Amino acid sequence: MQPSRTSRVYGLVRSLAVYHAIPLRQRRLRRLYAAFAGPRDLVFDVGAHAGNRTRALAALGCRVVSLEPQPDFARLLRLLFGRHPRVSILEAAVGDHAGVATLSISDRTPTMTTLAAAWRAAREEDPVFSGVRWNRRVEVEMVTLDALIARFGLPAFVKIDVEGAEPAVLAGLTRRVPALSFEYLPGTLDYTRACVDRLRSLGRYRYNWSVGESYELAAAGWVDGAGLLAGLGTGPARRRSGDVYARLEAA
Repeated sequence: MQPSRTSRVYGLVRSLAVYHAIPLRQRRLRRLYAAFAGPRDLVFDVGAHAGNRTRALAALGCRVVSLEPQPDFARLLRLLFGRHPRVSILEAAVGDHAGVATLSISDRTPTMTTLAAAWRAAREEDPVFSGVRWNRRVEVEMVTLDALIARFGLPAFVKIDVEGAEPAVLAGLTRRVPALSFEYLPGTLDYTRACVDRLRSLGRYRYNWSVGESYELAAAGWVDGAGLLAGLGTGPARRRSGDVYARLEAA
């Protein structure tokens, strides 16, 4: 096989092993997500990648709209969930406007694939990401969360994992959603702050976070945006990436 083909196969197999083959990971993920969505609830999985989050949400009985712009992984999602009665798969990115966007793909480390050019440029200078190479680009369809809501309805939960494009995804949202999550990286808390600022403009949200692949909330209670940013700057969260969880306070 050509090197590019070899890298693509390697990236696919590695993602399948990491996200589907580790014992008990699905059980922990379902237990966490059960706090945000349940049977018949609509959820959006933005940046579905290999589909482990889609799998967990579907197992809870949710109706899942699974979005993935990488062609190889969109094909994988169709293979895994194409006949699932509660899963809709869209080969598209999500951002701040509808149209066409340029996706920078890392075939050997496809979890680092991104739409965010500035985020990618900063990671190229970061020794932590020295093994990552964005080796090709493709043009992909891009939609907004508002457009998805107009098409499918208001979701109970939105999971966002898009490697630096999280602020752009939220910029395309003008509706309050009950709960959502987005990825954070220790060295890019300015992106997290931008997400918090955007959510503040939409409603009163409270926050918690999960470090790495623990699928457990780290804080004993839900905190405001300032408390979240303070918490992410200390302890294990300062050393490892993870996910921020936000839920809308009752009026």
